[in-house]
Amino acid sequence: MNRFKLHHLLALTVSLSVSLPVFSAVDEAKAAQLGKTLTPVGAEKAGNKAGTIPAWTGGLKKEQIPKEFASGNHYINPWPDDKPLFTINSNNIDKYRENLSEGQVALIETYPDTFNMPVYKSRRSAIQPEVIYENTRKAAVSAQLLDGGNGFKGAYNAFPFPIPNNGLEALWNHIVRYRGHYAIRRSSEASVHRNGSYSLATIQQEALFNYNLPDGSEETLNNIIFYYQSMTRSPARLAGGAVLIYETLNQVLQPRQAWAYNAGQRRVRRAPNLAYDTPIAAADGLRTADDTDMYNGAPNRYEWKLLGKKELYIPYNNIELTSPKLEYSDVLGVGHLNPDHTRYELHRVWVVEGNLKPGERHIYKKRVLYLDEDSWGAAVVDQYDSRGDLWRVSMAYLMNYYDVPTTWTGLDVYHDLQSRRYNVQGLANEQNNFVQLNLPIPPRNYFKPSSLRRRGKR
Repeated sequence: MNRFKLHHLLALTVSLSVSLPVFSAVDEAKAAQLGKTLTPVGAEKAGNKAGTIPAWTGGLKKEQIPKEFASGNHYINPWPDDKPLFTINSNNIDKYRENLSEGQVALIETYPDTFNMPVYKSRRSAIQPEVIYENTRKAAVSAQLLDGGNGFKGAYNAFPFPIPNNGLEALWNHIVRYRGHYAIRRSSEASVHRNGSYSLATIQQEALFNYNLPDGSEETLNNIIFYYQSMTRSPARLAGGAVLIYETLNQVLQPRQAWAYNAGQRRVRRAPNLAYDTPIAAADGLRTADDTDMYNGAPNRYEWKLLGKKELYIPYNNIELTSPKLEYSDVLGVGHLNPDHTRYELHRVWVVEGNLKPGERHIYKKRVLYLDEDSWGAAVVDQYDSRGDLWRVSMAYLMNYYDVPTTWTGLDVYHDLQSRRYNVQGLANEQNNFVQLNLPIPPRNYFKPSSLRRRGKR
């Protein structure tokens, strides 16, 4: 679709949305709480009454960043002397059950002898650039959902709904959360079988976050929130393959565009719509297209409810899990990651529940997302099958990318409780470099289908 036609379609969508339910932004009085009783992105500044969650005082300080760290290398833990306060396991789970998701409880009960959660001091390390804070303050009074919630207007390079009124607004904060401008990551993906065996696929990923570019604006967004391409480097039978995606904001108006390069055929072709519950082949069927990044894509097949906040033990500040001192065999265990290298902390999360709409199709009847209030990233997601039974549990092992700065995932893990297998994305312990986030920003035309063949062969 050319840009002229797309702009007219977007204009039509905006005009039609006048007759559809449009959720208004908050008023100035509420927005004035940002930076005062609320953090600049909408979290509660104060700690909890028990003192187990501290107050947010600006996030990780510059003086806390290890001086020996160089951008592009593996991150260094700012708190190397931290030790677990206690460990949640099958022996004491009842004591902590109210601060666990149903999926986390199920993991402990499924693997009672091996799965546990080492709990550390809660450190509210999340921090974003000042421009995100400024733009989020503006968006609080200007952002509005459009087209029944399938898109929004009035926000750019911001969390559009820092004080959410409903589940859709909270979900959009997760989908467009800040992750820098341009990222390159070479990492491995593993699907771990019931007996602990696994094979690795090494992939180089590049993403240009169009929604966050400093030279862009809402007017120049053209309905694309990011450009993404991945190139498979190993194993040999898959090496050379590549995928390119244009991720659209309103995917009902304009579905995401995708192209694939097959090294054997040496041809670039339009890929089928990689969306909703399309299984991801590289994940051995353990992850759907919209599972990636804990949740992505169009929200239109679910009714989304905002259930409020909850104090939850979530993976947080997991820099040690990504350490180059570990090998993949140290990280990957039978049924789950090796708990010795994980870190959980007590944080407040927004609870967002999605229930499949009548007449819609998806392998998940329900999914419950737990969004970290300080970063809006989903830390835990519980997924339920067509009978309403808990089926899968996903966890993002969040960590601080302090050179950006932002909070993002170090590893994403997708558990299938029925098959007792799991899929891991983002393994980089054995890579020379980690995610590179401060490289020069390429032009948008760098991500062209015509260049996919050349990059796949590299």
